[in-house]
Amino acid sequence: MANKPASPPATVPAVLPIADVLGLSRNPAFEPTRLRGDEFAGVAQASRHRMLANALLVAFIAAAFAPLIGLVVVGPWAILLGCVLWRTRQTDMELVDPAKSAGPPELERRQNLNAIAAALCWVGALLLFPWLSGGAQAITLLLIILVLMISSTFVFSTSPLSVLVYNAILGVGVALSLALGAEWQAAGGAILFTIASLVATIEVRTTFVKARLAEAAVAEKEAVVSLLLREFEENEADWLWEIDPARKLRSVSPRFAYALGQSQAEVEGKPLLELIAGRGWASGQFPASLHDLAEKLKSRENFSNMLVQVAILGEERWWELSGTPVRDEQGRFIGFRGVGSDVTEQRKSSEKIAYLARFDTLTQLPNRLQLTEALGEALRYAQQWRTRCALLMVDLDRFKAVNDSLGHMTGDKLLAQVSARLQTLMGENQLCGRLGGDEFAIVIRDASAPGVVRDLAERVIERLSEPYQVDHHTLYVGASVGSSEGPRDGATVEEMMRNADLALYRAKDAGGGEHCRFEPVLHASAEERRQLEVALRKALGRDEMELHYQPVVDARSESVVSFEALVRWNSAEHGFVSPGKFIPLAEDTRLIVPIGQWVMRKACEEARNWPEHVKVNVNVSPEQLLEPGFHSEVVQALAHTGLAPERLEIEVTESIFLRDASIARSALEQVMALGCSVALDDFGTGYSSLGYLRKLRFSTIKVDRTFVQGAAQGSAESLAIINAVVAMARSLHMTTTAEGVETSEEAELIRNLGCDKIQGYYFGRPMPAADARALFRMLHTRRA
Repeated sequence: MANKPASPPATVPAVLPIADVLGLSRNPAFEPTRLRGDEFAGVAQASRHRMLANALLVAFIAAAFAPLIGLVVVGPWAILLGCVLWRTRQTDMELVDPAKSAGPPELERRQNLNAIAAALCWVGALLLFPWLSGGAQAITLLLIILVLMISSTFVFSTSPLSVLVYNAILGVGVALSLALGAEWQAAGGAILFTIASLVATIEVRTTFVKARLAEAAVAEKEAVVSLLLREFEENEADWLWEIDPARKLRSVSPRFAYALGQSQAEVEGKPLLELIAGRGWASGQFPASLHDLAEKLKSRENFSNMLVQVAILGEERWWELSGTPVRDEQGRFIGFRGVGSDVTEQRKSSEKIAYLARFDTLTQLPNRLQLTEALGEALRYAQQWRTRCALLMVDLDRFKAVNDSLGHMTGDKLLAQVSARLQTLMGENQLCGRLGGDEFAIVIRDASAPGVVRDLAERVIERLSEPYQVDHHTLYVGASVGSSEGPRDGATVEEMMRNADLALYRAKDAGGGEHCRFEPVLHASAEERRQLEVALRKALGRDEMELHYQPVVDARSESVVSFEALVRWNSAEHGFVSPGKFIPLAEDTRLIVPIGQWVMRKACEEARNWPEHVKVNVNVSPEQLLEPGFHSEVVQALAHTGLAPERLEIEVTESIFLRDASIARSALEQVMALGCSVALDDFGTGYSSLGYLRKLRFSTIKVDRTFVQGAAQGSAESLAIINAVVAMARSLHMTTTAEGVETSEEAELIRNLGCDKIQGYYFGRPMPAADARALFRMLHTRRA
């Protein structure tokens, strides 16, 4: 039977809100019909008695006032009141028959209307009849009204609000009647009596609600106890056991016999240990837990929740036993009595949970928790015996490409093969595990032997770089390794892992497939990088960024055709920071996105100060280009500055096509649709592909400075590459720009090779915006 947790029993609050008491809050816990559900059977009888009592009072009033004012007045009043009382009885009868019920809100509304109508009838009689009779029998009618108020207060209704309304109207009527007779003191007393009756009504109602809630709480507790007892009786995993002084079973219960896998008759009188020891009974080879149980029974000691490994019908199982010695009235030991349960499944679950807590489910290698424990133990051992331990962090190269291209299932299978290879490389006192993702770690308990860390790292890189066969795919991934040695490189687990990770970062930064040992300078570099990142996050807000502009000239006329916008950072803490240092940091931290947006707006704004034929070239990083709103950013920059789209040229590198070529192509096509042009920067230095040159209409191909310098030095390969790029660009109706031209000889060479535009120090270094504007003024003056 499924165990369902019982809800906590209801409790009676010390103070009940008046809104709950009167049923105004719609709180289901105080629903009047719910609280009086067990009294509905007597509602019909109570309603009939109320009608009879009111009928007697009406008859008495008629007998008293008919001779004085005539039946013409008393008769219609009595008929009207009778109709109201009959309607009230019909509402009460709906409570008896839930099938005809209109619902609690509707019933309460009817009861309130009935109470108002009945009270108005009595107040009408109180005001009219004595006036018509000249004051005769006024006291009699007044006393009857007071009796109605008192009886309504203590004769409870399922709608307390209707009782309050009824008594309030009657009390107001009594006070008004006395006031009309100039009985001011009596009128005041009537008001006080009315208030007292209203308060009494609320108190009686509160007492009733508390009593009902207490009854409900008791009933709920009894239900919970009954449920627990029933669950215990139906639970086959628990049983009672009893043995005599010779440790033989007696009074075997059916459940215990079932747990032993035999009938009651078969196990009655047999030794308990023999039945649960299985085949080990003959040889005397018992599990340690059985020896502990035998010792407890022999020494006649209490034991509780003892886990015992037993053998039932050849199957290994686990029992949880509790027992206490039993003595007779003379204090003589007569055996043991206790309870037991089969906890085999729970123990298996616990063992599985313990395994999952310390091992990686995908590779079956130790996980981060076990690795940190092993590293901590290795550090303690090294400090105690004056030796060295080591930690190697291993990260796979090009694993993300496998995941992205072939899917995570293939990636998981590849990781399983990687873990198998790592295990074959482990020697004595070496433990490898998985930290997460494609990152592994190796703990060397004793790394005192010279070269042990270097040799193992080289074997790991070599073995993991061999090809893998996964689902009919031949895959190639490499490995980078970073290592730290303790206690030299760290006295704690955290320091060792941090320093090994820094060394791994250096190995990855070197291109992968390398092993780097931790050096203190790496920590300094990491700290410098951290401080730079903090300062870079504040740079835009502090207005520390500035744009410089390098001219691009026409190869024939040497006139300026565009400027390339280059961002510069003059930090308040670090001074001038090289773009080669902060641009990669900005890309790693995605700060390049807001920086790129600022560059776009600032460059377009400055270009408005130049002649109409001069363009501005803005470099866009892959992170910025792959942003969903890149097209909107360009539109906003143009709209904000008023720059014509034809004067903006976006420069991208080939690396944008290595991550998500479809998104990059779509973003650039949207920019081209605005009228902007797109230039391909550093062509030939990356993963050059002619496919995207055919699919995307670049306006310009920029030849990297390395080819320009090589051509100037007479390199046949560089000359051939420049000629090929120029020819290809002309066939595709694109222009070419040669970068890095620093001398007149290089400029003449590039001009002769057919490049359309030239950029380099020979024609101008990157300059502030003011100098760029001054350059145009100087050219204008020369022409003049």
